[in-house]
Amino acid sequence: MWLLNSSIGRKVVMSVTGIALILFLTFHCCMNIAAFFSGEAYNTICELLGANWYAVVATLALAALAVIHIVYAFLLTAQNRRARGSERYAVTDTPAKVEWASQNMLVLGIIILLGLLLHLFNFWFHMMFAELTEMHVTYSPSDGFAWIKDTFSNPVYVVLYIIWLVAIWFHLTHGFWSAMQTLGISGKIWFNRWKCIGFIYVTILMACFLLVVLAFAFKLAPSLCCAI
Repeated sequence: MWLLNSSIGRKVVMSVTGIALILFLTFHCCMNIAAFFSGEAYNTICELLGANWYAVVATLALAALAVIHIVYAFLLTAQNRRARGSERYAVTDTPAKVEWASQNMLVLGIIILLGLLLHLFNFWFHMMFAELTEMHVTYSPSDGFAWIKDTFSNPVYVVLYIIWLVAIWFHLTHGFWSAMQTLGISGKIWFNRWKCIGFIYVTILMACFLLVVLAFAFKLAPSLCCAI
């Protein structure tokens, strides 16, 4: 199957799964912004998206997308390394038109993967997993607001999350327009437009995530009793 065996097919899979993950991040961002304004509103969303069958199915689908994206990223990296052969050991000047993110996508990907594992431990493990297994945890599995406050009261987690968000920003600002180019949506006219759109969109998206982290870190977020 060409999606599995060819370089172009693998890039198409990477692009489609990448776009799907960006859409999820957009939804997740909107959910997090609710926590900035109202603890009750955020917990209402958490209860709605608790250990229900549709939430579990959506979680499994999201996990599959993430795994496919990561696996294909490593396959493409290995393929590119084999194609370059001994040339990859040669000392060459960095091409002026090649973005830093493009040259360091593997490193960025590893940072993002480690950050994802940390994020899953801090939230998914203590919320959905705890609810499904009836595991005893410090707060109620549906009290997402309490878990956010607890996580970002730790300065170490705050720093790690900032590093994670910066890595995601670099990864997505390159990946956004690259996906459009791979899917054939980006022509000569739209190439720079997609780069501009991607830069603005991803910057706003990551800034919103960062705003939530810093708001809870500096205790600027509302208390649970506050509502919009």
